[in-house]
Parts: sequence; structure tokens; C-alpha cells
Amino acid sequence: MTQEYDLIVVGGGPAGSTAATAVALRGHRVLLLERETFPRYQIGESLLPATVHGLCRILGVADEVQQAGFTLKRGGTLRWGRDPEPWQFSFAMTPRVPEPTATAFQVERSRFDEILLRGARRAGAEVREGSTVRRVVADEERVRGVEFTDADGNARTAYARYVIDASGNTSRIHTGVGGGRVYSDFFRNLAVFGYFAGGARLPEPNSGNIFCAAFDAGWLWYIPLRDDLTSVGAVISPEHTGAVQRDARGAWRDMIEACPEVSRLVAGVPEAIEAPYDQVRVRRDWSYWKQSFWKPGMALAGDAACFVDPVLSSGVHLATYGALLAARSVNAALDGSVPEERGFAEFETRYRREYRVFYEFLIAFYDMERNEDSYFWSAKKITKVDLGEAAAFAELAGGLVSRDSAVVRTEWHTAAAQLDGAVGELAVSDGRMNPLLSAPVVGETFRTGNDLQEQALYGGPLDDPGPAAPDGLAVTPDGLSWVKV
Repeated sequence: MTQEYDLIVVGGGPAGSTAATAVALRGHRVLLLERETFPRYQIGESLLPATVHGLCRILGVADEVQQAGFTLKRGGTLRWGRDPEPWQFSFAMTPRVPEPTATAFQVERSRFDEILLRGARRAGAEVREGSTVRRVVADEERVRGVEFTDADGNARTAYARYVIDASGNTSRIHTGVGGGRVYSDFFRNLAVFGYFAGGARLPEPNSGNIFCAAFDAGWLWYIPLRDDLTSVGAVISPEHTGAVQRDARGAWRDMIEACPEVSRLVAGVPEAIEAPYDQVRVRRDWSYWKQSFWKPGMALAGDAACFVDPVLSSGVHLATYGALLAARSVNAALDGSVPEERGFAEFETRYRREYRVFYEFLIAFYDMERNEDSYFWSAKKITKVDLGEAAAFAELAGGLVSRDSAVVRTEWHTAAAQLDGAVGELAVSDGRMNPLLSAPVVGETFRTGNDLQEQALYGGPLDDPGPAAPDGLAVTPDGLSWVKV
């Protein structure tokens, strides 16, 4: 059986739902294929304000997210860097994005993702759960559609002008665009994580903050999801793989005990026994990107395209932002306002830029940690970044600025020093100005998020940065398409 659409989206997570909704809202025919049946478990519970108050408002689900009862998050609290005492940052990065929009949520992804998926269906997308995509249908010119198995086990073929692969890090079809993945040796880590039935909370008003603490073997996250549910995970080096494979739960508990700041918070608290939070899970937490994010007829978004270390909680933001960029390109091509090649070039440029700023921030952030005796942390020094990796990253950023590997490393050193100095000023800040804003790497990292929020609130950034490239495109007031400048 065959059917025809304007867009087929593979994957119903935040990236897939974003792309499907954004194109369906323009009246186009959209098919979303998701292999699982929602609600389903997913890691990545800590969100950024750009997702909550920017992306969700553009997609029309902001009110539902606000009313879901998720834990309010004002920023982050960290035991990281030269100061032995925890420090914290606020999302109040600009007075034009005031409370309550200078906040985010800690979310149970099963509930949050279902809100987005329901939003796609309400917007007019045809959503088919339990449908597994087997391969793309393509000819010498472009991708034309996909073959999939539906929920009843029937083999089907669907055709469309465009396909967006948003099926995550386990994507079966991403190699059709840009070949394999380019992995970062700098962020090649292992994550082991589980849940407690409660746990202590930080003092108000920051009780909902994510808490990240560095320790000898790596770092731990501590996310208060509900009063009776806390997500705790360790990000460690691959040298611990053997211990984790032998006894994941035991290794997880050992990592928690090795970090006094976190072990105190869960002292005497039982592990969660409600499904799906009763399991200890392991993920190869490796950062990667692709040589290309699109080709004629097909684009990649979310973890199918790229992934970066989770310490800044950027995963859902990067996934949904990339999907929105792809949807803008699809919409502009379908209505004829912008040629396909130009629209998707804008998608690629902006997506790579956003990945780059988070990657550069995280390299500077890791370099702040002063534990030089640890294998994990000594490997996370800029001085240890392999020239080959620096050159590969320069290639990633090559569409934006010409830079060789030596220049890249010099800039990373400078950013790390600036960030370290700004964090040192937090303790003596008068609260009227966020010292982190003095570090250019911070402002650059959060700029797109602020622009997204202003797009949702005001119909566009108040300080319009202009196109991403000299011949680039602007964004329509509804945030859903490109327009020529």
C-alpha cells in the first residue's frame, strides 16, 4: 500500500514532534512514524528555558506544559571548579526575558514527550505509533519516501517531498545523509543512571535546580523530578566499562558514594521501585556530529544528527531547535518562498552554529575543574585535546569562520579562562547582574535560546542578529518558515 505526503517524519520524540507540528501548522500533509507506543521511557529530563518558553509556545503546547505540574527549575547548582563550595547560576540572562520565562522544568520525559506528540496530532499530522521504518526510498536525484512496518505487521510504503529523520541515536537510516558519525574523543564518556524514591532538596528558591557535582571519576547529576522521584546519574570515563558491565547497579551506587555532595542527598533514601524508574541504565555518552545534515529530500534532526555532552542539559534544546530549523526549510520549499537548496543551507548553517557554541562552552566548562590527579579530569584538559580532533572541529565550524586547529585551541583556552573568572565573581555578586554574562562564551551559548523566547513572545528577536550568513535568510513572525531578506 502506498500513500503520499508533503513530509514524513521518522521518530516521535521531541525533535520529531517539533518538525511534524511546525509543518502541519502550515496546512501541509504530514506523516509521523514512531516505532514505540507512547508513553515510553526516555532519559534527558532537565530542560532549558528556550524549549519551555520559546519552542513550546511556537508549537502551541506551552500552556499544557505549564499546567502539567513539572518541577520548576530556576537554573543550576554546581560543585565544579576551584571553589570547594557549590555555586549556582540563574536563567535570568536578560531583563527582556523576565520571570516566569527565565525558568524551565525538570520533566518526566514520558509525559513531556507525549504532550508534544499529542500537539502534533492536534496540529493535523497523521501520527502512527508502533510503526518501524526499515529504509528510505530514493533514486539518483533525491529521497522520495520510506518503507515501514505498521502496528499490525503490514509492510507499507509512503512517499513525500521530504523526509526528516528524528529517530534518535539508534537511527537506522541516518547514514543515508553525510555518511557515518564523527565522534569526539574529548567527550567519549560512559553514563550510568537510575532513580531514587525521593531525596533531599536544595534550599529555596533553588530546590528545583539540577545539581551537578564533579568528583574523581567524573561527575554526577541530581535531578528532582517529583517529591518522591529523583534522577541520579554518573558520567565517567570508558575505563569503567568493565565494572559497569559486571554490575551496573553496584557501579552506580559506588559512584554516588564517591561523591559526598550527592551521597548526602540520598542518604537513607530507597531506590525507586515503580516502573520504568526501577532500572539502572547505561548509555555510551559519546558526543558526535555528521559531515552533512541534509541532502535533497531528506534532513536529520536531534540525536540522529548530533549529540553533545549533557552537563548543560542541552539535549532537548538542540534536538527541537534543529527540528524547527528543518521544518522552516520544508515549509519555505513547499510554499515556494525560498528555493530548497538555499533554505536547507540556512538550516545546516544555523544548526552547526548552535552545536558549535555548546561544544565550545562545554570544553571551557570541563577545563575549569581543577582535579589534575584524576584520569578522567586530566583527559579533559584543553592541553590534551588531540590536534586531529581540533582540526575535525575546525571543519565542523568551517562554514562559519576559517580557523585552523591551533587557533581553535587558543580560543578554547581563552574561553575557559573567561568562564573561570566569571564563576569566581558569582560569590561576590550583588544579584543585580549575572557575572556569567561577562564571559562571551556564555552569552553566545544562550543567545539563540533568548532569540527563540523573544520570537515566541514578540514575533522576533528584539535585537535581530540578522541572517546566519551574508546571503542568509530571516524568520517569519510565527517562527515556522524562512523569508528572503
